[in-house]
Amino acid sequence: MPSDSVLRLVWIYPDLLSTYGDQGNVLVLEQRAQRRGIAVETLHVRSADAVPESGDIYLIGGGEDRPQILASERLRRDGGLHRAVARGASLLAVCAGYQIMGTTFGGEEGQPVEGIGLIDISSGRGAGRAVGELAGEADTVLGIPTLTGFENHMGVTRLGPGVRPLARTTVGTGNGDGTEGCHIGKVVGTYLHGPALARNPGLADLLLTWAVGAQLPPLDDTWFERLRRERLSAVLPR
Repeated sequence: MPSDSVLRLVWIYPDLLSTYGDQGNVLVLEQRAQRRGIAVETLHVRSADAVPESGDIYLIGGGEDRPQILASERLRRDGGLHRAVARGASLLAVCAGYQIMGTTFGGEEGQPVEGIGLIDISSGRGAGRAVGELAGEADTVLGIPTLTGFENHMGVTRLGPGVRPLARTTVGTGNGDGTEGCHIGKVVGTYLHGPALARNPGLADLLLTWAVGAQLPPLDDTWFERLRRERLSAVLPR
């Protein structure tokens, strides 16, 4: 993104996938960019609209089974998100949005449903619902602190070759195999709600860094760190 350009955020299908405050991820990115003097333009793309290809960071949230299936069908037909990521855009996909980025996910009765095939992951139904706090040590290549959030899902997710876990779980279920989420290129998938970027400003700044193509000046994160310490101290061993 050229230094004199506007940072373009694209919030995908808020009418279908926007549970547990996931839209807060958009607000956090807006605020953290603006505090650094970066102009921001945010587009809310409803499910009847085409997904633009010119965004810098795309975000999609969680939702229930039927809206998840509808979102997958429409994103497959549209193709705009695939083209944007191929062009170099970043993406944060949360929970149901994370699952539909893969090849398959579990439908209303647990049946396999076709995902959009953006990344090589597959999801299905686990033995029971994962509900509660989720924390994990982030992949060291990302250079971000311990991740924190909460989860509420029945999914288990398997990562294909070349797709790395976002974190190794210390608390909670995540993908169901001791890992949480995934990342490949500039795509991040996660089961973290909270919203995820309010609890994890380091992850927010990673997305912003990918988008602007340069390191960002630090911010006063006193409030964010207070929230993080409170939640992590409640669940991690002392």
